[in-house]
Amino acid sequence: MHFTGRTWRPPYEANTPIIQATSGCAYKNCRFCSLYKDEPFRMSPISEFEADLAEIKQYQPYARRLFWTGASPFVMSYDNLKLRALTVRDYLIKCQSIAMFASVRDIMSKDVWQLRKLRAMGINGLSIGVESGSDETLKLANKGYTAADILTQCKKLDEAGIEYYLVYMTGLAGKGNGYRNAVESAELFSQLNPYFISVDSLTLFPDTELYAMVQRGEFTPAGEKERIEELCTFISHLHIRTHLLANSVSNYHPIAAHLPYEKEKALGELQYVLETKDESEMQAFRAGLRSL
Repeated sequence: MHFTGRTWRPPYEANTPIIQATSGCAYKNCRFCSLYKDEPFRMSPISEFEADLAEIKQYQPYARRLFWTGASPFVMSYDNLKLRALTVRDYLIKCQSIAMFASVRDIMSKDVWQLRKLRAMGINGLSIGVESGSDETLKLANKGYTAADILTQCKKLDEAGIEYYLVYMTGLAGKGNGYRNAVESAELFSQLNPYFISVDSLTLFPDTELYAMVQRGEFTPAGEKERIEELCTFISHLHIRTHLLANSVSNYHPIAAHLPYEKEKALGELQYVLETKDESEMQAFRAGLRSL
C-alpha cells in the first residue's frame, strides 16, 4: 500500500478498508491543527491508486465500504473523483459506499448535479470538520469560510442525497465564549441533516498557531468544566434527529446519544460529571494528552 506521511481516519471508520487518495492537507491554515504541518499536499497518482485497490482486492475482495485517506480527498475535481470512484468498482465489485474527509471549501467547487452523479457512483459519507457554526469562532480558528457557507454547501449535499457527518469542537471559542458558540452552532446544525455529529474538545499542541497565541496572551483556553457546560448547551439547543458521538479521546467524559430520544439522559450524565469531578483533575487529563 502506498501510504505516505500521516495516515488518519475517524474512529467510526475503524473497520473500513482504507486507501490513500491524497496525502497532506490542501489548506493547512487552521490555527488549532498541526496534523499535516510538515507534509506537502499530494494527490496519489492513479497508478498507485489502482495498485492499492488490487492489493485490497487480494485480502478483502467483497469489501462493501472504502475510506479514502488524506485531509480532504474531496478537494479533487469532479472528473478526478469520478475516475477514481469508477475505478474502485473495477476492483471491488461489492463496494457500495466510498467515504472520506471533506471541507466546506471542497464542496463549493461542485454543482448539485455533479454531487448527485458522485453519489450515484458510491461517494457517500463525508466527514466535515466544520468545528463550529459561529462566525466569530470560525474566524478565530481561521477555517476559511463562514456559517452561511456551511449552510449553503451542506444544503447542496442534502439535495444530492450525500450522507455527511459534522465535527463540533468544544473549547475552540476560548474562555467565556462557550455558551455563545454552542447556541449559534446548534442553531446552524439544526437547519441541516447530518447523519451524526462527532464532538471533539480542543487540545492545544506546541506546534500550532493557537498555542502561540496563548503564549502571547491573545487567546485564553476554556476550562474543562466550561467545555462540558458548552456541550450541554449545544445538546440542549439541537433540534434535529441525529446521533451525537462525543466519545473520542479528546473528551474528558465520553458519551454517545441518539437525539432527541436520549437528550435528557445525556444531559443528566454530563451534569453528574460537573457536580462530582474536580477542575484540576480534569485539567490534568487534558495536559496528559500527547496525541489525538
